[in-house]
Amino acid sequence: MFFQAWSSAGVLAIEEQTDEIFMIFRTYSVFPYSVLARCGIQHPKPWPFFGNIFLFREGFFGPHNDLIKRYGRVCGYYFGRRPVVVIADPDMLKQIMVKDFANFPNRMAATKPISESLLLLKDERWKRVRSILTPSFSSAKMREMVPLINAAVETLMGNLKVYAESGRSFDIHRCFGCFTMDVIASVGFGTQIDSQNNPSDPFVYHAQKFFSFTFFRPLVMLFVVFPVLISPLAGLLPNKSRDEVNTFFINCIKKIIKQRDEQPAIQCRRDFLQLMLDVRSGQECAALEQFDMVNQAEEGAPPHRGASAGRERSEEGPRHVPKRIMTEDEIVGQAFIFLLAGYETSSSTLAFVGYLMAVHPECQEKLQREVDDFFSRHECPDYDNVQELKYMDMVVSEALRLYPPGFRFAREVECDCVVNGIFLPKGATVEIPAGFLHYDPDHWPEPDKFIPERFTAEAKASRHPFVYLPFGAGPRSCVGMRLAQLEIRMALVHVFRHFAFVASPETKVPLELKSSSTLGPKDGIFVKITQRESGVSVPGFKR
Repeated sequence: MFFQAWSSAGVLAIEEQTDEIFMIFRTYSVFPYSVLARCGIQHPKPWPFFGNIFLFREGFFGPHNDLIKRYGRVCGYYFGRRPVVVIADPDMLKQIMVKDFANFPNRMAATKPISESLLLLKDERWKRVRSILTPSFSSAKMREMVPLINAAVETLMGNLKVYAESGRSFDIHRCFGCFTMDVIASVGFGTQIDSQNNPSDPFVYHAQKFFSFTFFRPLVMLFVVFPVLISPLAGLLPNKSRDEVNTFFINCIKKIIKQRDEQPAIQCRRDFLQLMLDVRSGQECAALEQFDMVNQAEEGAPPHRGASAGRERSEEGPRHVPKRIMTEDEIVGQAFIFLLAGYETSSSTLAFVGYLMAVHPECQEKLQREVDDFFSRHECPDYDNVQELKYMDMVVSEALRLYPPGFRFAREVECDCVVNGIFLPKGATVEIPAGFLHYDPDHWPEPDKFIPERFTAEAKASRHPFVYLPFGAGPRSCVGMRLAQLEIRMALVHVFRHFAFVASPETKVPLELKSSSTLGPKDGIFVKITQRESGVSVPGFKR
């Protein structure tokens, strides 16, 4: 009798424990996947624990666009257990990124040092650091950077001349990557690394390694499946590739900081790093309304009311707010992302422009005529006169439309809210699919074609501003946009004065792209380059 009672009680206990385990399993692996449906947002069927992450094994660019085409302009998917709402409606995006910015101020979390960067800082810390950094990208500061950029351009011209004389195809993405790294090291940190003459330079190697990131690694997948358990340990768990890249750049940055601290103040260069070091003890900073670097970014554009209103009126005399400071971790974080983000976006854009000119020679000839006319009026390009190159700007803008390095970016939903009748729950992620918007046939006729004339002043004025987002928009737009534009203009005006790009048998049409993090060429971009007979000889290059 005793054993029978014990047996019955044991079975009952096991059944109860089984039920509890089942409920825990269901709560963790099934229940989270009802969020989007409860909001009326269509999405593909998720896998328990993993959600829809396997849709993106080959990258995000193509599958992302397919998702929107199948489920609509407001759709979703699950990144592990996290609900992601993809919004491809430009009116909704304007509300999210500008009008209701306070409801969507932050991006997803990450580990140090990138978590300390402006890209991922949150709330008041983000606002404080952004207010410190914004003045360093003013027009006045950009004018001071021209000689430093020209020094790297001079080396680039010499290398391109060697390629032209060889008659062989070469990887322009790698070539421009080395140029871009030289510019960033000089402009940002007063450091000469000469990666153009040493393509195996460790700066370039580690930057490329950083952007080879993929979600489909055991540790990353563990983070996706069990974020609550793994997030606190993310920075402690071993990750050889991540640790190698982080250690290299952190050590380099700290070494430069130590050198600056040991120098007399009068000998310190006025570069990006020095600006941050100066504010360790506090200085006046820019106000929030100056943060929108994209809206009204056209030179001479009329002031606009709203988040970007203060930028035009405060270019040289900004409204100031109380003194603020930066911690050393924050300084390292900004330097880290300045190196990496500046390297990938500018090098890819320059390479894509070279490729597009090689396969569209009629556009290249038109660009060269504009460049020749420019040099008939100006001895040397500078920050102000390169803005006369309207067709070049159209070419670069169209290249960024077709191949936006930052083709997707995200915001966290701070609180339950409704945007244009769509309920967005707190804790979800809103994803802005710039890549899809750039190919939207409702706004871009024949979207797969390269047509620079899409970016005449008249065409831009007639188009919704939130269907073209290569640098984001609103207060969290790209703070380094002006520097990137200046670097690209200064390089291209000299390149097309002296050279022409030519398609070769190794040139892939269409290009194969990778899109696990940013959008870039999968295996480089191979073209030939020829020296122009009508152009000034390269040895005559002037700074």
